[in-house]
Amino acid sequence: MEQKIAQAVDQIKNATHIDEIDKPLIIEKIEEWREEKAAISELNIALKAWWLKVEPIFAEIGLV
Repeated sequence: MEQKIAQAVDQIKNATHIDEIDKPLIIEKIEEWREEKAAISELNIALKAWWLKVEPIFAEIGLV
């Protein structure tokens, strides 16, 4: 799971369809989630505003 989260963060950093201003905010939420060891559903809630942009990345690596 840690490897997939790291992969998601890398893909978010390199994504062209996500605004540069949103990327650090999204990654910050992922890091908070990772530190708390919360369930993936909690990550979905925290990222609600950006979910449409990051969902394809999570789907591609098998987290959705």
